[in-house]
Amino acid sequence: DVSGLGAAFSVGKFDGIMGLAFETISVDHLPPVFVDLVKQGQVEEPVFGVYLSDASGSPGELTLGGVDNTKFTGELSYVPLSSETYWEVALDTITINGASVTTTKKAVLDTGTSLLAGPTADVKAIAAKVGAKPFFLNPNEFTIDCSKIDSLPDIVITFGGQTFTLTGKDYVINVENVECLFGMTGIDIPAPNGPLWILGDVFIRKYYTAFDYGNQ
Repeated sequence: DVSGLGAAFSVGKFDGIMGLAFETISVDHLPPVFVDLVKQGQVEEPVFGVYLSDASGSPGELTLGGVDNTKFTGELSYVPLSSETYWEVALDTITINGASVTTTKKAVLDTGTSLLAGPTADVKAIAAKVGAKPFFLNPNEFTIDCSKIDSLPDIVITFGGQTFTLTGKDYVINVENVECLFGMTGIDIPAPNGPLWILGDVFIRKYYTAFDYGNQ
């Protein structure tokens, strides 16, 4: 039953949300689907992998019980969780041109968030650095000149001692060169869960992500 969950659920072609985080934050502390699969021995490994295509019309892929090695090159970088709530890790830095753009020290990897999301003040400052302008319908979202994508600075995210680079093409959502959306939005999560950054689909589309429930 997805009634009451907003307009997107009324017009979108999906039935709801399947939570894949931890029981500590599930409704009524019910076991999440993947946790149940692991406990029942229904998957080969206590791992699920997420691939998001960067091409319109090309499907993504959720692999339960392992990862799909055909969807990425190189080796996976393992980072320990800092909390068994969301898939949360300790954030080292986010930088642009070598300069830090946040003091927040927590990040969550989340397929349910389309953009990168962070503290509102940080996001506004980052948007100004890359030349993005507030979207008139929502001041926490931003548009950017499509012609400037190739010249935009990299956004470098570091956690677990690993560095992940997003270029302008990675963090700008380009709608047929007509309108370009800056792939970052402001959201203020209160303590004790926040403040934090959410590394949503903009990040996961660039970097295949494996969620290792067994090793956490």
